Amino acid sequence: MPTTIPSAPDSVTIPISGMTCVACSSRIQRTLERQAGVERAVVNLMLGNATVIYDPRATSAVHLVDAIRSTGYGAELAPGAHSAIVEQDALDRAQAHEYHRLRRGAAFSAVAAVGAMILSMPLSAMDAAGLPATAVDPFMQWTMTRLTPRLSAAAPWLYVLPRSVLVTLLFALTVVVLGWTGRHFYTRAWMAFRHHAADMNTLIALGTGAAFAYSVVATVAPAFFTDHGVSPDVYYEAVIFIIALILIGNTLEARAKRRTSAALRALAGLQPPSARVMRGDAEVDVPVEDVQLGDIIAVRPGERLPVDGEIVDGASAVDESMLTGESLPVEKHPGDRVIGATINRTGAFRYRATAVGAQTVLARIVRMVRDAQGSRAPIQGLADRISAVFVPVVLQLAIVTFVVWFVSAQATGSAAATAFVRAFAASVAVLVIACPCAMGLAVPTAVMVASGRAAREGILVKGGEALQRAGEITTVVLDKTGTITEGKPSVTGVVLVPNSTSTEREVLGLAASVEQSSEHPLAESVVRHARDRSIAIARAQSFRATPGLGADGTVHGTRVVVGSAALMRARGVDVAPLESHARDLADGGRSVMYVALDERLAALIAVADPIKRDAHVAVPLLRRMGLEVVMLTGDTERTANAVARELGIERVIAGVLPDGKMAEIARLQQAGAVVAMVGDGVNDAPALARADVGMALGTGTDIAAEAADVTLMRGDLHGVVTAIALSRRTMTTMRQNLGWAFIYNVIGIPIAAGVLYPAFGILLSPVLASAAMAFSSVSVVTNSVRLGRVRLG
Repeated sequence: MPTTIPSAPDSVTIPISGMTCVACSSRIQRTLERQAGVERAVVNLMLGNATVIYDPRATSAVHLVDAIRSTGYGAELAPGAHSAIVEQDALDRAQAHEYHRLRRGAAFSAVAAVGAMILSMPLSAMDAAGLPATAVDPFMQWTMTRLTPRLSAAAPWLYVLPRSVLVTLLFALTVVVLGWTGRHFYTRAWMAFRHHAADMNTLIALGTGAAFAYSVVATVAPAFFTDHGVSPDVYYEAVIFIIALILIGNTLEARAKRRTSAALRALAGLQPPSARVMRGDAEVDVPVEDVQLGDIIAVRPGERLPVDGEIVDGASAVDESMLTGESLPVEKHPGDRVIGATINRTGAFRYRATAVGAQTVLARIVRMVRDAQGSRAPIQGLADRISAVFVPVVLQLAIVTFVVWFVSAQATGSAAATAFVRAFAASVAVLVIACPCAMGLAVPTAVMVASGRAAREGILVKGGEALQRAGEITTVVLDKTGTITEGKPSVTGVVLVPNSTSTEREVLGLAASVEQSSEHPLAESVVRHARDRSIAIARAQSFRATPGLGADGTVHGTRVVVGSAALMRARGVDVAPLESHARDLADGGRSVMYVALDERLAALIAVADPIKRDAHVAVPLLRRMGLEVVMLTGDTERTANAVARELGIERVIAGVLPDGKMAEIARLQQAGAVVAMVGDGVNDAPALARADVGMALGTGTDIAAEAADVTLMRGDLHGVVTAIALSRRTMTTMRQNLGWAFIYNVIGIPIAAGVLYPAFGILLSPVLASAAMAFSSVSVVTNSVRLGRVRLG
């Protein structure tokens, strides 16, 4: 029998529009997972897409798009295969369009809300005139006695307009807001209802819809209310205010989403647009997309390498900091591997292309960042979890309230019309007090205040999700170079040979005179150190650099050699007198350069990347907060251990490249840790994206900052301590806000339903329900404002 070979699963990334909350992404993910042939589906709210792994024999990408559209959200397949830059530009354009649409809607709704509030005040006074005192609720009485006199003095013309004109203006303004800026709330709530689900859109649609429907009845037939002793109040301004506040929150979320993809575009932009390829004996500039495997590419000093390859001719020092994060360029010779997007620092060379397009190291890093961001599950919002249960319960309570009031009123002999008005007013009061305004403000206000506080502390946070995750951190992973250390080699000491006839200043002056002609970073550190100490530097004669070993030259008639032990031996210089010192310094993480004068060993110079002063304070503070501190670096194990010993860091992972850093983060997460990654280089970008919270130092690369959730603008580790402490306080405030908003509803809904009426005669009218809602919102905002002045320590 022939053997059936199973087909390999395909994967597709589908852009999605219209998602506003975690409930949206969860509903789409459940729908995709139910499709035949789907092995795994991950919907990313922040990136606005779904990544699906499926069996192409059982389903297709087109069918998956149709499944997403059936839930009420927009979806389409990305057109063709493009470079990372093109794909990210398309995503940026879509996110920018959504952000500007929301911003226009929020601005219009906010202006409309202010106008509606002004128009509603004289209307309330008119509605209350002539009614018995018992028909005018306390909220309206307060409005008439406190605010109305001030408005009538400032704008007396409002109070001469007929009631019909005021109501018509309010009605028209509300219709415009609901039909334009708030329309998507209703369409998405309807889609959720069709799929037997509830989300924040459902809460918004129910609250504003009930208030609007009640207001329309009061507008069309006000006598129906007054004839039965009920004030024909309208709540158009409440509808507009709710829409405006929610849109402002959505606008802030959309702005955060726009920043999440900038890291990918910046990474892809590191690749130069063209390459200098050898065509016969001539150098020809060609687009980097046209470079083929085996092409010989010429590179000059200061240029970025277009693709990966192997050197065939020439030598140089290549800055691989975008890959390893280390500040020292790496010496390269024929046969050595070079990586695309790294920078050629000194010499010129030619190399053979061994990886192009999607197979280059840079392309793989871009994919790793994208996969890490896409695999991060969106945090489950507390408000959405509450609303999933809360909304159906409120709807049922409103129906029960109407039925009970209608039946009870008729049982006591009231007319059917009177019973209907009372029942309708009570049920509307239940829906109005259950309005999601406080729930909608609970998290965004805390995020806004905490973000402002963080900015004052030099910390930039990408939205509320990062704030929430940071409060749950258990492990902090620190990159070494540029994060714990300064990222710039410096001379840490000079050791003279026993019985030396030269002084330290003389040795430094001669060494710097030779090294000033070199472009190696270690040479630059020697020259900088000599100048900082005001040591005279002369011009060396007969300068000669030996790539990877050192340099020599003649200074004032003295032959000076500066470099490694191998160079000294090649020049016939005995290094034995200082070998033990060199080993001790190397064990301490120092790089060592020997100095010989006229073929006799004179001294050795120790160079190291010094530890930042703030690291000595921040690392113990992190441990005091109950956090595990881990060092993760691409540097050698010996150097990393030396730094770790000085700071008291017990766990060190050294010698790892970007994919290794990302794997180590994933390993920690699999062990149950909630991981924060702190870094500053391009090589840290995949790990920053993979971590639960990525923190980038503002002194590092823009790419690292864009891949991270938190950017520490002051470039010190104190910001890590502050960010985590602020996050913990913010999470506490968010939970308090949501709890208080829920408690207000738990207390207010029964009162609005009339449970206190039989015993105490207390009934919560829709106006008082709106006041209770406003009070809960004020309480939430006030509680959030406290974050701006809370002590962090």
